[in-house]
Amino acid sequence: MRRWIVIYIAVLALAGFDAHANKTLLEISRVKGQGASVIHGLGLVIGLNGTGDSGSELVMARPLAEALKRLGNPVTIDDLNSTKSVAVVLVTCQIPREGGKIDDSFNITISTLNSAKSLEGGMLMITPLTGGNTNPNVYAFSQGLVDLPDLEMPTVARIEKGAQLVRDINTTPSISGAFDLIIDINFSGFAATSTIASEINQQYLLTANRNQSIAVAVDSRTIHVTVPITERDHALSFFGDIMQTDISSALRKLPAKVVCDTRAGIIVFTGDVQVSPAVITHDDLRITTSAAPIGQFDETTSEFAAMYTQGASEANTSKLEDLIAAFDQLDIPVIEQIKILEKLHETGKLHARLIVNGLE
Repeated sequence: MRRWIVIYIAVLALAGFDAHANKTLLEISRVKGQGASVIHGLGLVIGLNGTGDSGSELVMARPLAEALKRLGNPVTIDDLNSTKSVAVVLVTCQIPREGGKIDDSFNITISTLNSAKSLEGGMLMITPLTGGNTNPNVYAFSQGLVDLPDLEMPTVARIEKGAQLVRDINTTPSISGAFDLIIDINFSGFAATSTIASEINQQYLLTANRNQSIAVAVDSRTIHVTVPITERDHALSFFGDIMQTDISSALRKLPAKVVCDTRAGIIVFTGDVQVSPAVITHDDLRITTSAAPIGQFDETTSEFAAMYTQGASEANTSKLEDLIAAFDQLDIPVIEQIKILEKLHETGKLHARLIVNGLE
């Protein structure tokens, strides 16, 4: 029997929940010069059911023969003429802007280079990943069973956490006398950067008890931060404190927008995002967005008992922060929350721009 959970999103409205609270500068900015890195290498996917490269293609036969030789089974190129169980592939791994340390694992993407028709059912042999011709150092080794995220594109595959670092990848520039913070483009705006700069100065004033401005907004995405002389002996610690600055008020100054990252499991929204009344069914949930009824969650029936309370809002729309609060109270995973937000946006019930993984 299907279990229904009825959520009236005004349930927590009277509790004063603030979804912008505890959003820090770290979530929406980076240091200038800090960015994602890409490492890659050429590898072999084996175990294909007749869908690999032709054995007559030397670009595949040569590395396969060399690999078999290293495994103690030397063969000639002519011996591989009829095989179609192997494909030469390009293996690509993107390291996030935070960088990585030895033994960290990251996802990899695998693409065919020659005549292979499909990578389905294959396994990537151990493949070293480097920084390319200008940086031949090996940073990671990759291997594993491949997975096809899109069956209509069988020549492109991925392996979750298929690459393991064997060398640190540092992406953060040295922090010394000063640094520039770059606000993510989805949160840009001079009002936002000016407010963030003010918040940084206020936090430093409160924590260091010094009446000194250390941050200034340069443009709609850049904030210049000067490391005080008294902090330069432990600049990294100072930087860490700055990145924990609460940016709640800055987010409120931006237009209504919801930005979701399914990989990081993050939902951040700006402005006053409203949700029109709607009923959404998702898995074993039934979500009713309504501003009027409020009540208590009944664990025996898995429902919110709707009732009207004095002072409840009679508006036609509700705040997204109340819906997120209800999600969190029910321990709904962030990835599922994002799917629900997409449904609300598709039906015109979410009154804001919605950006998921950088796509609108």
